[in-house]
Amino acid sequence: MNLKECVERGFLVPEHFSKDLIEKELAESEYDYSRAQKAFADKDYKWAIIQCYYSMFHAAKALCFKQSYREKKHIALLILLEELSKEGKLEQKYVTYFGASVDSREEADYNYHYSSEIAQHNLKITLEFNLKIKQLLNK
Repeated sequence: MNLKECVERGFLVPEHFSKDLIEKELAESEYDYSRAQKAFADKDYKWAIIQCYYSMFHAAKALCFKQSYREKKHIALLILLEELSKEGKLEQKYVTYFGASVDSREEADYNYHYSSEIAQHNLKITLEFNLKIKQLLNK
C-alpha cells in the first residue's frame, strides 16, 4: 500500500495541526523513552520494548501531523515513513527501525518473546530514530 491508497482507505486523514499538538506528541515520545530506560534498568525487558515502540510511535505521529495527516491505523505511520524515504527525505534505516520496533513489540506483547538484548537494541534504535524525527520536524 502506498500513501495515496492509505488516504483512500481512510488510514490517513488529511488535517492541519498546531505546533502545540506536534510538541505534545514529542513530549509523549520523550516520556515513553524515559519509561523504557527505567524499565530496562529494572530488568523489565518486555515493558522496555513496548515503551520503546510507543516512544517511536509518538515521534512518528508528530511527523505525521507535520505532514498534515492524522493516522487512523498504526500501519499508516510506517507507510508515511516509507513515502518520506522514497522522496529522499528520510533514510531507509529509520523505516527499518520503526518496522523492527513494531515487530519486537508484537513479539513481546503477544508471543512473550523478549530479552535484555532485544530491549537494549530497541533503546538504541529508538534514540536514533527519535533524534532523526526531531531533525525533520525542525526543518
